[in-house]
Amino acid sequence: MTAVIKGVSVVELGTMITAPLAGMMLADLGADVLKVENPNGGDPFRSFRGGLYSPHFVAYNRGKRSIKLDLRSDDGRAILLKLLARADVLIENYRAGVMGRLGLTPEVLQQTNPRLIHCSITGFGADGPYSARPAYDMVGQALSGIASLFLDPEHPETSGPTIPDNATGMYACYGILGALYEREKTGRGRRIDVNMMESSIAFMPDPFANHVRLGIENDRLTRVASSHSFAFRCADGKLLAVHLSSQPKFWEAFCEVLERQDLAEDERFKSRDLRIRNYRELCQVLNEAVGKRPRADWMTRLEAADVPFAPVQTIPEVIDDPQVKHLHTFYDEQHPTEGHNLGIHRPVLIDGKRDSVPPAPTLGEHTDKILIRLGYGADDIKRLRAASVI
Repeated sequence: MTAVIKGVSVVELGTMITAPLAGMMLADLGADVLKVENPNGGDPFRSFRGGLYSPHFVAYNRGKRSIKLDLRSDDGRAILLKLLARADVLIENYRAGVMGRLGLTPEVLQQTNPRLIHCSITGFGADGPYSARPAYDMVGQALSGIASLFLDPEHPETSGPTIPDNATGMYACYGILGALYEREKTGRGRRIDVNMMESSIAFMPDPFANHVRLGIENDRLTRVASSHSFAFRCADGKLLAVHLSSQPKFWEAFCEVLERQDLAEDERFKSRDLRIRNYRELCQVLNEAVGKRPRADWMTRLEAADVPFAPVQTIPEVIDDPQVKHLHTFYDEQHPTEGHNLGIHRPVLIDGKRDSVPPAPTLGEHTDKILIRLGYGADDIKRLRAASVI
């Protein structure tokens, strides 16, 4: 077993990605994570693309249990406080001020459980001029500067996976684990505050260092030019990525693979600084060369020359990749009522091992069992259900 935090009890008041990802990462390490959801539809991610068990929800909620609670009701809050009295960690990603309006102030939480580690995830922090605004991934990308490093200002078009959402969830998990470690020594709970704006900024420190130390005006080509990163379309239409980094040996070997040793002496490209300065022109020259052969041919040549490369794979191709299969990155999981899903193992091995966790729960799947454990009887549960508390 590699459940290194088994016995840690987590209550998650999370929706969408940030808090659910933090909760899922803790579940992957062995924590017992209870997801508290609104009886009316639960986490909004459940209904993305229909139903209440969408791929979006499944992706961020494996390994958890689910209880339905209406926290706007007195009974719902009373049940939550009973859960928190026994919990080690509370994670929530409400907007600033919502916890207070629910009567879950820091004073109430402290009185309920002095050992509780409360992680609050917001868009912009607990206070300040933006604190009341809603925040989603693209807002974080735009405000932090990430979007300026992806978008073509002349033809702006958003694309790609979530970044601020995921970075924020990871930083939240990192803060929680630190607080759990400290509590083993002190017995004291902590409040952890994490916001999307700062998490996004912290996730990419190098553009800020470039700006302050060297006066570089960062744009979408700054990093790829300096790291010698390229994407090419081969003769068969398939895409190929090459990342030469800063070592001269990779540039020189790449020129040999292309049978274009003349490029190493070309006045436009003969030094790393010149290749950075003339990156657009270099891309054009290299694309013309790579476009003369099919991808498989280039991959054989690049591997023999020890040049860093990879095919640009689609999602199905990733699943079938030989190295991915060798690592057993994916695993089949079967929910009793919701059918098959492809699970993704946590990317952290402990003593060379990692455990599978149960699939994401259905809405309120564990409600009755949890209430019974808290001391509620069958009549109590019937009353709570009739009042739409659960």
